[in-house]
Amino acid sequence: MTRAAFFVLTALADQPRHGYGILREVEELSDGEVQLRVGTLYGVLDRLTADGLIVLDREEVQQGRLRRYYRLTDDGVAALDAEAERMAAGAGAAKQRIAEGRRAGARAAPEVPAGLEPPTAPGLAGGYA
Repeated sequence: MTRAAFFVLTALADQPRHGYGILREVEELSDGEVQLRVGTLYGVLDRLTADGLIVLDREEVQQGRLRRYYRLTDDGVAALDAEAERMAAGAGAAKQRIAEGRRAGARAAPEVPAGLEPPTAPGLAGGYA
């Protein structure tokens, strides 16, 4: 699942939204890291609709313009939940490895292969031999 698709599904998790509302919600949910252009958004919406993850909820005319509201399907909720679990598991594994690396680094210095030991005495011109 793309990052854009993940945030669009997340934006629709609590209520149906129209295109502009989805754009604003995605930007807010991602702390500004994901800023979709209108063309990109509608490409994502078309793909999610074709995949059965969202459906058109309703259409309303606001100030002479048609607004289409989209909502998650049950399959969309399941896909979003599965992706969130996958991401959480990956983040958990990364955090665990980082912690293990820090603990290992605090216990012992890395092993240096034979012949690559650091120099111990200065050579000519202040360099090391």
